Amino acid sequence: MTITRIDQGPRMSEAVIHGDTIYLAGQIGEPGTSVTEQTKVALAEIEALLAKTGSSKDHLLMATIWLADMADFEEMNAVWDAWIAGHPAPARATGEARLFTPDYKVEIIVIAARA
Repeated sequence: MTITRIDQGPRMSEAVIHGDTIYLAGQIGEPGTSVTEQTKVALAEIEALLAKTGSSKDHLLMATIWLADMADFEEMNAVWDAWIAGHPAPARATGEARLFTPDYKVEIIVIAARA
């Protein structure tokens, strides 16, 4: 089966397609901005990558969300809930992790099916 890599760099690819499954790298927002803003930017990046791979948020299978601080759970969820409203919700897990720098507050990783 063919593996297609999208926006491949020396360390990682932004997306990998294997069969009818699309794996996206973790998406982040502008460092130092609010959880709300970082979540909005990450979700916009996800939407753009899904479109580039021939999919959409209607085909999300799984989302993994890392927060630098679980105290930001509700703020992130407010953005997520508005973004996913009217679309089938994927399986999802949210956890706390130390991200690349303290300026990053949220990272979102998704797996989707091809449309």
